[in-house]
Amino acid sequence: MFSSIKWKFVLVYFLLVFIAMAIVGVFIIDRLQEQQISNITNNMEQYIVTLESSSSYIASDNWLENREEIQGYLDEWRIGATESLYVIYDEEVPTIIASTSKRNVNIIGQNALSYKYTNPELILDAFQGEPGDAAIKELNEDRTNKHFVYPVISETGKVRGVLYMTSDLSDVFNTVNESKVILTNATILALSITVLLGFLISSSITVPIRDVTKKAEKMAKGDFDQSVEVKSNDEIGQLASMFNYLTLKLKSTINDMDLERSKLDTIFKYMAEGVIAVDKDNNLIHANLVAMDILNLKEQNIGNSFDLKDINLGNIDYQNQEDLEGSEIIGMGDEFYKVKHAPFKNEEGGISGLIIVFQDITNEHKLDNIRKEFVANVSHELKTPITTIKSYTETLIDSELDRELSERFLGVIDSECDRMARLVRDLLQLSNLDYQKTKWKKADISLEDTIKDSIIKLDLSFKEKNQKINLNIEENLPKITVDKDGIEQVILNLLSNANKYTESNGEIDINCHLEDENAVITIKDNGIGISEVDQKRIFERFYRVEKGRSRELGGTGLGLSIAKEIVDAHNGNLNLSSRLNEGTKVSIELPINRV
Repeated sequence: MFSSIKWKFVLVYFLLVFIAMAIVGVFIIDRLQEQQISNITNNMEQYIVTLESSSSYIASDNWLENREEIQGYLDEWRIGATESLYVIYDEEVPTIIASTSKRNVNIIGQNALSYKYTNPELILDAFQGEPGDAAIKELNEDRTNKHFVYPVISETGKVRGVLYMTSDLSDVFNTVNESKVILTNATILALSITVLLGFLISSSITVPIRDVTKKAEKMAKGDFDQSVEVKSNDEIGQLASMFNYLTLKLKSTINDMDLERSKLDTIFKYMAEGVIAVDKDNNLIHANLVAMDILNLKEQNIGNSFDLKDINLGNIDYQNQEDLEGSEIIGMGDEFYKVKHAPFKNEEGGISGLIIVFQDITNEHKLDNIRKEFVANVSHELKTPITTIKSYTETLIDSELDRELSERFLGVIDSECDRMARLVRDLLQLSNLDYQKTKWKKADISLEDTIKDSIIKLDLSFKEKNQKINLNIEENLPKITVDKDGIEQVILNLLSNANKYTESNGEIDINCHLEDENAVITIKDNGIGISEVDQKRIFERFYRVEKGRSRELGGTGLGLSIAKEIVDAHNGNLNLSSRLNEGTKVSIELPINRV
């Protein structure tokens, strides 16, 4: 119960009032008792002094002779019912010679030092000339008397006798006890009122605090739509105001944090690079979609062990800073990735694990290989004719040949020069296409006329191999806006390939029709065909299905690459499908009247 601040307030108020009342009560009771006894003592002293001065017998020096007169005088003297007066004379032994006491009528003549209602020490001190008083509890009686002794001194300075007076203090103690009861009741009443007021006051303090506590508990559980009622301008009211302000600021801050976290989660989730995080025990603690796709992970893999050896990071030493940062290039099937890793730290600054980023460099790797292969192919394509030209030229210089042989050698040199010229021309054309330097002269042309012109230009080649051309062109084809020379070059290249790789007496089908606002030109042959493996790379530069045979037929390996670039530049598509030893089908899709 006392763990509540309310009861602590009540207890503090209770103790404060109790201590204050106790101190005041003790002080008042003590002062009251002291004052009452002091008043009785003063009255006794005044009584004895008056008695001494008013009685001639007491004032005389011969008390023994006048003791009857003194007793008679005492009997006539008015004295309280609770008071007794003894006249003690000391001739040899202090003796009571007169008394007002009714308790014992035979006390006259008794030894005052042995009388049970007198105190011998006070009597002896008085005969030495010293007055005195004392509160003495009577033996075998439940009461306390005030004793006052007064020496009567003669004119010669000798103690004539002693007046000894007692007064019952029961009334004083009864008054004090009644006062104690009154103070006790007052204290109980004050404490009751204090407890009630303390409860009400503490409630006014603790109720708002309890309200703030409940709202804070709800906030701790994630409900930030909390506010408390401000009922005053005191410290409690200020606490409520600051709580409301804190709630608004916290809610605003959390909204900002949620927004930033949402941004980061979205960036992390949809970034092009794959990202994973592992702790120091190599447990996977996070992975974005790209990384999960790269590593073939699923949601249930999060939180489980992850083998860094799979990405060439099996030798990571968390005690060695140099091991924690770096990059590796790894291959996964047909894909290549640059793997970068760096540590992340906890709040204390210690290393908690690794962040690993997977950057897909497959295209860069492929382009690098293509570049190397391109350089090698260009070098090879140029080396062969240069070597041939060099050999024949040296032969002509060093030997005396007849005219017929010389002309044959010069013909070979001329043929190789033409081959080199075609290669350089094709390379220049590809370069212009790559850097978009080709200037297209677009105009409305008839595809039917263009196709027929291309067939006529290759008619001799078709007839040499006795190949049959099946031409099927849809009627009323609309004109299309293209560069006539470029499209004709594509058609000539495809027809030339069909002618080259189709055996004698073969057939070549040429179709042209409309399909979904596109003009589609299809060239199909029944030649040697292309394997599925080769089809994936057929549009790469210098790639040949049969390199030896292609060179024999005068190809450079750039024709299909150039055709593909030209069609793409016209917002079209060039598609190829083939089956080995069955034939090849190539389709050109060109948009109608669209640049």
